[in-house]
Amino acid sequence: MHFPSPLIEGRLIKRYKRFLADVELSNGTVVTAHCPNTGSMLGCKPDHARVWLTANDNPKRKLRYTWELVETAPGQLACINTGRPNEQVRTAIESGRVAELAGYAVCRGEVRYGAENSRIDLHLSGHATAADAWVEVKNVTLCEDGKGYFPDAVTTRGQKHLRELMGQAALGQRAVLFFCVNHTGISSVAPATHIDPDYSALLSEAVARGVEVIAYQAELGHPDEVTGRLSLIRPLPVRLAP
Repeated sequence: MHFPSPLIEGRLIKRYKRFLADVELSNGTVVTAHCPNTGSMLGCKPDHARVWLTANDNPKRKLRYTWELVETAPGQLACINTGRPNEQVRTAIESGRVAELAGYAVCRGEVRYGAENSRIDLHLSGHATAADAWVEVKNVTLCEDGKGYFPDAVTTRGQKHLRELMGQAALGQRAVLFFCVNHTGISSVAPATHIDPDYSALLSEAVARGVEVIAYQAELGHPDEVTGRLSLIRPLPVRLAP
């Protein structure tokens, strides 16, 4: 899986108003790019960081450029575009690279479900022996000392998703929280108790009630040879306790 267009390198000037980022391209031109991330992006916007954008020449778009990747530390990349993980996970599942979710014939996105009127990221059905799987995808980019954490800010929406997954598990369905690790420096994933203790406690409760937690890491490439690789390549351990 790759980005839809070649990546364009630049240097981050600033991110502001959540959805905007000013970037200086290698030729000295300063552009305003769309920042497709509603989170705090903690650790993913270092001053003057190397970043990579995609360009879209559709005249109906307000902003031509979209911010995709950032070098968070020497030799480490993160994909900050939260529009990518659902497709990354879906592609990995459909190509048989997620052993925990193999054997399903049908994969649908944005299916309505739950007591709180939610939409699940991916609904898997048609397995010969297993119940349907309801998969909620989360993008993990917060890296501290080689460990990945989610969330990077307090998330009442994330807590809602955990409650919905618990509801599906209670109905005898497979309920899966899938951490899509879009940071090359991360070697394990854990709930960010130091950022959102309520989410962390609810996640432990969800696991006790039958919710499965999976983490896979994306390739992304090397900062000096960015080829736009987005494929999930390896499972990572998930730690519920600090």
